[in-house]
Amino acid sequence: MTKTIKTVGVCGAAGTMGAGIALVAARAGYRTISFDMKADALERAGKQSAAFLDKSVARGKLEQAKRDEILGAMSHTTDIGELGACDMVIEAIFEDLTVKRDLMKRLDGACSDDTIFASNTSTLSITQIASGSKRPERVVGMHFCLPAQLMKLIEMSPGILTSDETFQTAWGWTKACGQIPVKTQDKPGFILNALLVPFNNDAIRAVEAGVASAEDVDKAIKVGLGYKMGPLELIDLIGLDTQVRLCEAFYPITLDPRAATPPLLSRMVAAGLLGRKSGRGFFNYEGNAMFGA
Repeated sequence: MTKTIKTVGVCGAAGTMGAGIALVAARAGYRTISFDMKADALERAGKQSAAFLDKSVARGKLEQAKRDEILGAMSHTTDIGELGACDMVIEAIFEDLTVKRDLMKRLDGACSDDTIFASNTSTLSITQIASGSKRPERVVGMHFCLPAQLMKLIEMSPGILTSDETFQTAWGWTKACGQIPVKTQDKPGFILNALLVPFNNDAIRAVEAGVASAEDVDKAIKVGLGYKMGPLELIDLIGLDTQVRLCEAFYPITLDPRAATPPLLSRMVAAGLLGRKSGRGFFNYEGNAMFGA
């Protein structure tokens, strides 16, 4: 018998990915509680979500009443105890195994024994993350694509101890949200990042080597390969600092030299050029609207 999901929590909800996941859940009719430790960042994420929905209304893609219903289903908190009301909690904090394990321990104390914990990790082992919880059978991998509120694919990964009930419940929830799940094994990078992290690094190294400008590298890949977004534009969207963390998580596991952090990427992060969120990365940006708004 699979568990019925009514209320969903999102940890790290002030981030780009977390805010998008919260929108996916609320848009599908679930009560959604967004948790982050920074109240000001949560407030900013809430405004960005409202602006995204407002733009959808303006474009005729969403009714005003539905917009109000979605926002009405969303709440924000800096108190992890409020996640005790959730049937499933999705963590979307940054890629650090120790921090994710610690979060699992905190969720153990805040949530009921039958709450499902889902990790949005893009590179780390679900089994290792689940080891931070006393109930690893209720932990599952649920990797959304960025931006979550626009992209449909979700990589679903069971850990070694993940129960079939947990996996099937989480799988059913993704489909109820209108997403498209694929099952992957608990392998480094799953499907997408196993291919994407080295590829994105290759694009950075092409710029660093003077092969072409960032603009022309992206243009060649979009026009020649049919990609909707170039790799350098994508890195700007996810954050250059996030790409560094992906490399730092992925390279020691795979020892693939293409997954190692490119020197240019390290220098840009050191200079504070983080992409869209800082206003400048491989390209320049104005404003801090959610992608798609």
